[in-house]
Amino acid sequence: MALLGRVRERLIAVLQFPNPSRSYDASRHCVCFWGYDNSREITFMVDDAILRNLQPGVGSDEQSVLGAFDEFREKVLEIAKKQYAGGPQNRYLIL
Repeated sequence: MALLGRVRERLIAVLQFPNPSRSYDASRHCVCFWGYDNSREITFMVDDAILRNLQPGVGSDEQSVLGAFDEFREKVLEIAKKQYAGGPQNRYLIL
C-alpha cells in the first residue's frame, strides 16, 4: 500500500514559485521566471504579447513589460501551472 502512495505522489506535479525573480529577455521578447518541482528548477518564458493582451497599451521597453508581468503575476503563474506537465522537460514557453 505504501508503494502505491509513492507512485501517486510522483504522478502529481507539485510546482511552486518561491523565487520572485524575473528578467526580461529583449532578444526573445519574453519575461523569464522560474518554478520548482521539488529540487528541479523549471524555466518559464512568457511572451510579451501575452502581457500586452492582459494589459493593452503596455510599452515595449523592459520596465513596462516587467511592470505588466508584476501586475499580472498570479495569472501568469496560474497559466504556467496548467501548462506544466512534469517529466524531463525543464523549459516552457507561454505564448
